[in-house]
Amino acid sequence: MQPMPRDITDLRFFVTIIESGSMAEAARRLDVTASAVSQRLRQLEGRLGMQLAHRTTRRFSLTEEGELFHAGAVSLLSQLDDLVDTLRERSGEVAGTLHVGGPLGFGRHYLAPAIAEFHTQYPKLMVSLTLSDVVSAADANRFDLIVHIGSLPDSSMVVYPIAPNARFICAAPEYLARRPAPREPAELAQHDCIVLRENDEDVTLWKFRKKRSEVAVRVPAILSCNDGEVARQWALQGKGVIMRSEWDVAESLASGRLVRLLPDWNLPDADAVALVASRAGMSARVKLFLAFLQARFKPLPPWRR
Repeated sequence: MQPMPRDITDLRFFVTIIESGSMAEAARRLDVTASAVSQRLRQLEGRLGMQLAHRTTRRFSLTEEGELFHAGAVSLLSQLDDLVDTLRERSGEVAGTLHVGGPLGFGRHYLAPAIAEFHTQYPKLMVSLTLSDVVSAADANRFDLIVHIGSLPDSSMVVYPIAPNARFICAAPEYLARRPAPREPAELAQHDCIVLRENDEDVTLWKFRKKRSEVAVRVPAILSCNDGEVARQWALQGKGVIMRSEWDVAESLASGRLVRLLPDWNLPDADAVALVASRAGMSARVKLFLAFLQARFKPLPPWRR
């Protein structure tokens, strides 16, 4: 029988290497030198009596044995973490690590402050927040909870409502001084439009609804960006018409820096929701954070107060 790893730290060490994607990044995460990571990996392979990875100065790939060892390590560590969580829950302690994902703009303005306040209530809890406007089905296993705005990337994920959020068509008074406001959605095809690239959506096809009427307009994208704040700033500078979430433009609309267009027509809502992989097995910290988020945006979210 081949020798086993010395302790649980070997498993966490190997998983960290794989999650890092490279020896250099693993060294940064572990706060050691790249040579130290390489040496420890060789020692682990020596104890197991098998090669776990092929590595050169530029490439790092797992052997078949390495794939099996990584899958087993992830499973064992998950079981251990679940056991520790269960014991902590029995004692009433909220601790461990909460992995949260969220979109860039909403994450900066609303999610990050919420996490700061939540951590104040539960200071023993560690929270890891990752912000990105690209959410995929694979992310379900990377995070305990994902805050998402708009259409859902994967219907298999369990959805919990957080806050209502509409979408508006807006432009700055400076732009409207040059170009009369559209009276019907179809007229947008003749306007300068600013589009936000997010969630792999068809961002130049704007869909409107009024009672039983539905209209889809292909708008010309004179400016496009993957950052909502940049797109909003372009609109504020009078560069064109923008479609943005209510949470992002409510303040500018209230101050008159932006004007809502086509108010009689509705766009698809982009509610804020929380996504989790499954209802079963939610830890106490995830349940607490979900309830905290839902309560934070009631009875009305900040953009509707």
